[in-house]
Amino acid sequence: MSLYKQWTDMVIEYVKTKGESAFWKEYGEIEKNIYSKLLANHKNEIKGSINDLAKEYGVTPVFFMGFLDGINESLIESLNLENLEENSEIELKIDFEKLYFNMLDAKADYLYELPQWEGIFSKEKRKEIQIKWRQSKTIVNEYKIGRNDPCPCGSGKKYKKCCGANK
Repeated sequence: MSLYKQWTDMVIEYVKTKGESAFWKEYGEIEKNIYSKLLANHKNEIKGSINDLAKEYGVTPVFFMGFLDGINESLIESLNLENLEENSEIELKIDFEKLYFNMLDAKADYLYELPQWEGIFSKEKRKEIQIKWRQSKTIVNEYKIGRNDPCPCGSGKKYKKCCGANK
């Protein structure tokens, strides 16, 4: 069984037996510890077997797979998680700006508020990424119906005399 399958099966079983909040409480702490070490040493390359990296970060290979699952979208070259085994050699090239953005998107304040970010991005740069993230969530209606345009309902009347009369 692949390591990724073990990870997903473990999560499903954990949530079934102990609940989702219990899972996030335990896994969130593990994830926070991994990211604290990773961000503090962000200039070091992260390379080796999954087994060795799991030991280095003080977690089981299955929990390290969970970390890989979470960071995969923030890598310059994403990993094929389905094919990874404990002895698979990997190299993580992290796009830190994308990682911070994705942490905002996941509402993982316990991660994007880590003090180790200060060694990577200035406060201004983090604010800039937050603004980009907020803008990505804002929907802008590019087509605006003018008061004197034909009503989009197809009545043939002007918008202001039809559907726009109630607005």
